[in-house]
Amino acid sequence: MKELLKTKVTVRLRKSEFRKEWFIYLESYPVIVPGKEKAQRVREYLNRSVTTVDFDKKRTARTTQDSVSFKPKRDDNGIIVCKSENDQETMIYADSLRKLRQREYDNLELYSELDAMKAEEKEKLQEDFVQYFESVIKKRHKNSSESIIINWERSIDFLKDFAGERITFSRIDLKFCEDFKSFLLTAQRGGNKKGILSQNTASTYFSVFKAALKQAFIDGYFNTDISAKIKSIPSQETRREYLTIDELNTLVVTPCENDVLKRAALFSALTGLRHSDIQKLRWNEISFENNQPRINFTQKKTKGIEYMPISQQALEICGEPKSPDDLVFENLTNPSWINRPLKKMGGKGGDS
Repeated sequence: MKELLKTKVTVRLRKSEFRKEWFIYLESYPVIVPGKEKAQRVREYLNRSVTTVDFDKKRTARTTQDSVSFKPKRDDNGIIVCKSENDQETMIYADSLRKLRQREYDNLELYSELDAMKAEEKEKLQEDFVQYFESVIKKRHKNSSESIIINWERSIDFLKDFAGERITFSRIDLKFCEDFKSFLLTAQRGGNKKGILSQNTASTYFSVFKAALKQAFIDGYFNTDISAKIKSIPSQETRREYLTIDELNTLVVTPCENDVLKRAALFSALTGLRHSDIQKLRWNEISFENNQPRINFTQKKTKGIEYMPISQQALEICGEPKSPDDLVFENLTNPSWINRPLKKMGGKGGDS
């Protein structure tokens, strides 16, 4: 942003060569003059003069071989002091012109600054929101989990499907956001998956989009916070399905190519724990209270502390206790790799 010149206007005097008289002029500095590279000192004579200036003998203005001149005294308002009433009125008039000229320079600099700001805003509006969106991922989620990053990337993918590979900030308004919301609610899942996005998934992607808009407002790309004016897609309450006793017994006797995965799946069915929480469960998080086994841990997703009683059957699935810091289900496969063995396991259970 351009630095303001902060031009200052001052009333000054110039001694007449032939008489004891001082001509009054306004001096403005620094001033940008067309055709000049450097700032100039501009003098504007007022066609007024005074003869009774009161000089300050303690403040030397200029010294030559023939004479010494002094600076004029000024009152508390900065007005040059004269001994005669007429001259003093003339200096007050000169100061009123100074104030007028100072205001003109101040307004000129202000408008120049506003013009520069408007030009910068106009330039920002032509930048690519998609590219900015991608940069926010690197900035905000450098150390975030893979699932969070995937949600941000998928949100960008659907945004590009909706509006194209390049979207300037100038295109984004309330109507654009509402149209994108409607698009997400009917968008195809993509890839090998059939059907449309679930409402909860659409809600997640739209929330990510709103977060990017919020950051863009903070970074000065929008004058108003658009994200605060658009409603989120409401998420639907999901219902967790549980296996019946017969189904659990069937799974117990059904072979699985990955034993630790099978035990973790059964443990999840008996306790309701997420795969991500089971994956990080350690032996020091299993304890007993009145001979009742229980687990106490911090949920990976919610960060909340949980104290959960578990059945003896669930405890037996954990196997033989090891060192306190050891994982209960060591070498448990990541969630993205569990579908194939679990489907095979479920298929064999159905044939039995």
